[in-house]
Amino acid sequence: MQRLSFIFFLAIIGLNGCAQQSAKKVAIFDVTTPSKRPHTILGNKKPSPAQTHKEKIRVVVRKQQTPLPSTPDLIPKKSPDNLWERMLSLYTLDPIENKRVQKQIAFYLKHPSYLTKIQKRAAPYLHFILDEIQAKGIPGEMALLPVVESAFLPEAYSRSHAAGIWQFIPSTGRFFGLKQNWWYDGRRDIYASTKAATRYLKELSEEFNGDWHLALASYNAGKGNIRKARRKNARVNKPTDYWSLKLRKETMDYVPRLLAVAHIFANAKKYQLELLDLPNKPYFAKVNIGSQIDLETAANMANMSQQEFKMLNPGFNRWLSDPDGPHYLLIPADQKHKFNFKLAKLPESKRLNIAHYRIKKGDSLSMIAKRHSTSIHAIKRMNRLSSNKIRTGKSLLIPIRADSKQFTKAQRKPPSERIYTVKSGDNFWLIARRFSVRSKDIARWNKLSLSSLLKPGQKLIIKKA
Repeated sequence: MQRLSFIFFLAIIGLNGCAQQSAKKVAIFDVTTPSKRPHTILGNKKPSPAQTHKEKIRVVVRKQQTPLPSTPDLIPKKSPDNLWERMLSLYTLDPIENKRVQKQIAFYLKHPSYLTKIQKRAAPYLHFILDEIQAKGIPGEMALLPVVESAFLPEAYSRSHAAGIWQFIPSTGRFFGLKQNWWYDGRRDIYASTKAATRYLKELSEEFNGDWHLALASYNAGKGNIRKARRKNARVNKPTDYWSLKLRKETMDYVPRLLAVAHIFANAKKYQLELLDLPNKPYFAKVNIGSQIDLETAANMANMSQQEFKMLNPGFNRWLSDPDGPHYLLIPADQKHKFNFKLAKLPESKRLNIAHYRIKKGDSLSMIAKRHSTSIHAIKRMNRLSSNKIRTGKSLLIPIRADSKQFTKAQRKPPSERIYTVKSGDNFWLIARRFSVRSKDIARWNKLSLSSLLKPGQKLIIKKA
C-alpha cells in the first residue's frame, strides 16, 4: 500500500507539472553570478538594461517537459498502433508561439497536397527513423526533419552538394562514416545516413547543453557559425538563444519550419489534415549479401520493381553494389526469408553479369571502362591488376548490366534536362522542391512568370540541379 500511495503521489506531481508547462516561461540566468535569482519574463518581452549590464553571456533556458518516472506501473504496456501515434508520443519540445513559426504554419497549410505527398514518401522510412530516434533518446520531432531538408526525397541534391533525405554535405558525411565513391554514396543510404544523422543531432544537442533549437540551427548552418553568432550577441549583452541570434535567412527559417510541421502533424484534426494509415511495424529489413551483386538480379530475387528497389536502396550509383562493401541491401520485410533462401541457392558465378573483352591495339583501361560504362577501378579489381598496363590480345573480364551488354553514349551520359508533366495540385514551389531547384529557374527555363497558372498535363523543362 505504501508503494501504491507513493506512485499515486508521483502521478499527482506529474499532472501538476504538465499543467504548469502551458505558461511558456523563459528563465534568464547571469552565468557570472551563480547565486543571483533568475528573472522570469513572458513571451517576447525583453529584460531591462539593469538586469543585463553585468552579464558577459546569457543563456536562455526553455522549460522542458518533465519525463515520466521510470516506474514500471506508469509506463504504457501497449505500444502505439500506428506510426503517427508513436511519433507524437516521442515529442518533447515545448510549443513556441511567435510570428516566425506562425508564418511557416500558414505556408504549409496553403499546400495540403504537399503534406500528403510528404507522408507517402516518408512511409517506407518512418518506422526505422523512429527506432533510431527512440534508441538515442532525442525528440520525436526530429523524425520530421527530412521534410525540411529534402521533402523525404532520397535522391535530393542541393546546390551546396548535400545529398539524401538528411542532406549531408560530403565532408560531414565522411566525418560520420558515410562512404562516397564511384559505386556508392552513403549519404543517400537510408540505413547508414539515418544512423549518422541521429548521432549527429544527439552530439549537437550535447554541444549546446540540451538546447535543441541551437542544435537544429547548427545542423543547418554549422556549429561554428552558431557559436560565432552567440559570441557576437554576448559582446553586446544580448540573449544568446536561437530566437535572438541574427543568422542567414535560411537558418532563421529552418527551426520555425520544423516546429511548424511538427505542430501541424500534432494537430491534424484541427487543420483537417488526413493522416495516412501507417502501421507501427517495419517496412523494410536489412539483409547481408556478403559480396558484390548485380542489383537487378537482387531486385528480382526480392520480388521488387526497379523503382521500389531504388526507393529502399538509393545509395547505389551503379548497377552493381560496391565490391568493397557495404554488403547489405534493404528489402521489404515480408520478403526477407524468401530472399535469403534464393541468395543461398544462387551460384557465385551468377551474382555478377560479366563480359569477356579482348584487348585491341591502341586500347587503354580508361577507353575500355568508358566504352562499357564502368570504372578503371572496377576492371582492375575484377582482373586483379596492380597497374594500368594491359597487353594487346589478352582478355579482360568486364562487369556489365544484366539487361544490356553495352550502354549507348546517350545512356552513359546523364541527361542535362528532363521534361516534367504537371499534375493536379502542382505549383512552382512543389516542383522546385521535388527536383532541388529554384522556382524562378523553372519559370525562366520555360519562359513563364512565377504568377503563371500551371495546368495539369502541361510540359515543363527541368534542367539538372
